[in-house]
Amino acid sequence: MEVILPKDMLLEVIVALVSFLVLFGVLGKFAFPSIIKMLDERSDKIRESLEKAEDTRIEAERMLEDYKTQMAEARQESAKVIEQGRKVAETMKAEIVAKAAEESAALLAKAREEIGAEKRAAMAELQASVADLSVAVAGKLIGSTLSVKDHEKLIEQFVAEVGSLNGN
Repeated sequence: MEVILPKDMLLEVIVALVSFLVLFGVLGKFAFPSIIKMLDERSDKIRESLEKAEDTRIEAERMLEDYKTQMAEARQESAKVIEQGRKVAETMKAEIVAKAAEESAALLAKAREEIGAEKRAAMAELQASVADLSVAVAGKLIGSTLSVKDHEKLIEQFVAEVGSLNGN
């Protein structure tokens, strides 16, 4: 069993313990502060990253709320624009219908006026034709042709007789 365990085991344990304490002291003096500083810096960076992430999350939530608000306002505005468009269209429709009714009434009045003018012209032409036919018939009845002066005299006589009949 001596092969496994050295003879001066206590001495070796003491040397190993002293070596360990010296190494631990050297590490504590030079390496541990650097390692602790590096770990603290890493911890600070992680903390800052988490804080920035939280700030970014809060900002993202705020922007999302702003976006939702803007979308709601845009929807309301578009509804207003659509409603205004409908009102304008209805107004234009009413104006077009009213204008068409006015134009229809104007065309109807113009047509009636033209019909009245045509009627008066036809009556005047008819009266002239009746006068000419009356003179022609009178000339045939009398048996001779009448001159223009005779026609005028006959017409004046006829008008006088008709006027005296209307007076009674």
